[in-house]
Amino acid sequence: MPARSVRVFAVALLAALLGALLPATAAHAASRTVQGGRLDWGLKSSFQSYVTGPIAKGGFKLRSGAATVGGSLFRFHSANGSYDPDTGEFTASFTGGVAFQGHQKPDGAYELDMTVSRPTVRISGGSGTLYLDVSSKAKDTGAVTNQSQVPFATLGLGGINMKGGGSPLALTNVPTTLTEQGAKAFAGYYQAGAQLDPLSLSADVKAPTVEQPAQQPSQTPSTPAATPQTQGAFTDAAVDWGIRRTFREYVTGSIGQGKWTLADGAQDGGALFRFPQGKGTYDGAKGTLDAAFAGAVHFTGAHLDLKLAKVGVKVENGKGVLSADVTTGTETKNAVALVEFDAKALKTEGNLATVTEAPATLTEGGSQAFNSMYKAGTEMDPISLAVALDGSAQLPALPDLGSTASPAPAPAAATPSATPAPAPAAAASKSSDTGLYVALAAAVLVLAGGAAFLVLRSRRANAAESAPAAPASPDAP
Repeated sequence: MPARSVRVFAVALLAALLGALLPATAAHAASRTVQGGRLDWGLKSSFQSYVTGPIAKGGFKLRSGAATVGGSLFRFHSANGSYDPDTGEFTASFTGGVAFQGHQKPDGAYELDMTVSRPTVRISGGSGTLYLDVSSKAKDTGAVTNQSQVPFATLGLGGINMKGGGSPLALTNVPTTLTEQGAKAFAGYYQAGAQLDPLSLSADVKAPTVEQPAQQPSQTPSTPAATPQTQGAFTDAAVDWGIRRTFREYVTGSIGQGKWTLADGAQDGGALFRFPQGKGTYDGAKGTLDAAFAGAVHFTGAHLDLKLAKVGVKVENGKGVLSADVTTGTETKNAVALVEFDAKALKTEGNLATVTEAPATLTEGGSQAFNSMYKAGTEMDPISLAVALDGSAQLPALPDLGSTASPAPAPAAATPSATPAPAPAAAASKSSDTGLYVALAAAVLVLAGGAAFLVLRSRRANAAESAPAAPASPDAP
């Protein structure tokens, strides 16, 4: 084969190989979905201290599954968004909210009343912004404003390279600074440029999906959707209850020095416990419910040994009661009514019956169960309830904190010179790129070597044809 033909053949073969591999590279580099993760942020620790201190004499309440972590951080959950490892563009919205109230007036209203929720982080071109839904009462006029996705704070991303990150993608102790719009939404308590608490987040990045060929429509007739059963027995339900935020913090804090353990199917949602596998009866027309749930939570620590199991819920005439078997030490009391909650909002929508974050107060029996740590009538964590009315119903998902264990909370930055976070570490995504490039390089080398061999072989053959015949060796076989 002439050398020129060999070279043409090698180039054509290499082009074909590259054509087969490069589409995979392009798909690999496409923007990816962010699903699952958490964001930890304290807003501004001095503001928290002011709200809960002797002047404002107020406090805060967690909303939509938000939790507390460390000394002064709020944890938002269930990240959703997108990430492009080539450009470093990143967007993630988180679920949860915190309501601050202080300076209570004689009529029960609060002069300080602000709720922040649904934080969203957007990073592009080396700069980043934190957006918030904000409902606030102006400090001077008392006018209430509700704003969606206010560009609340800028992120100090100096030294952070967002390109090439893997999963989970994490940022730690990123400085945040109040914007002009954020200052207005903050009800006038701080001026634009004020240093806020640093922010940390972790987000799961899903691998790019490979498009599957379209399937032919099935010839099997579809099964009609089942009609929800709004009256009678049901076989799946869940009740979510966090007991009380300050109780959880006491258990794991320096005084309680304890922990909790879950058993029999109970689940930890960060700021709440889920008791699943509910069974019982429900009448949507009458608004009545009688249900028993699986799961147990056991609190232990210094001078503490409390277990709650066999949770039950009854609803009638707009009032709900949550009960449980209560074990303290070796003594067990069955079906103790722990809290009463407002169930007037219990409603049927589609194939679910739900009540969400219903206010709850401690009963006398509940006070005794907690060794009189709280008096009867004390406000406890709200209760959420979901009942599946047919087999296709999906119960609300628990907060999704991401695939990795919770990192140690970062200390709040005292000055604007807080140390910026390191660049996101490139994980599996980068290694797969490397493997692809190595394969390409190997293929090129193999092809180049093969082409060189063929060219050399061709040249030798041509030389042999033109050279004079050599005499046979006497030793040749």
